[in-house]
This record gives sequence, C-alpha cells and structure tokens, in this order.
Amino acid sequence: MAIGVIATITIRKGKNAEFEQLFTGLTEQVLANEPGAIFYALHRTKSDSQVYKVLEQYASQDALKAHGQTAYFLAASKKMGALVTAAPDIEVLEAV
Repeated sequence: MAIGVIATITIRKGKNAEFEQLFTGLTEQVLANEPGAIFYALHRTKSDSQVYKVLEQYASQDALKAHGQTAYFLAASKKMGALVTAAPDIEVLEAV
C-alpha cells in the first residue's frame, strides 16, 4: 500500500532562495535514485511565503524508510538545519 507524506517546513526570513536551491537538488536525487518514490515535490504556501509543504508518496513503508537513510537526504537535512525555524512537521498518510 502506498504511503503519503506531507512535510511542513518553515524557513528563516531571507533564506528562501537558498532553501529552494538546496531542495531542488534533493528532489533531483530522490527522483533519480529512489524507484519507490512515486512523487516528491516542494510547494510554497500562498498564505505565508516562509512556509513550504513537501508532498511525497512512496510505494511502501520500506521505500519511505530507505528515503530517510540515503546519504543525500541526510546531507541535505544537515544543511537545511541553518535555514529552518524548527524541525519539520511530518504527517504520514495511508493511500486509499
């Protein structure tokens, strides 16, 4: 069964371009190297330009787990630490 994820990330003021560039590189890595990643896309909210939503879908729980353990995800997460105001809010969903 497919697993969905919505990650809400709030970025420090003045860090949007840096965050978007970093996330674009991460997205390219995910889609090129993770066959279990069905969908992985960054969106900025219209109500607050500092808040982003990452919409993700994985073929299985194992694919989601593998995503979080990749070297490129861990490296990007470390770099994002200086760009965000707090840890992301992660919501995991089951596909119906």
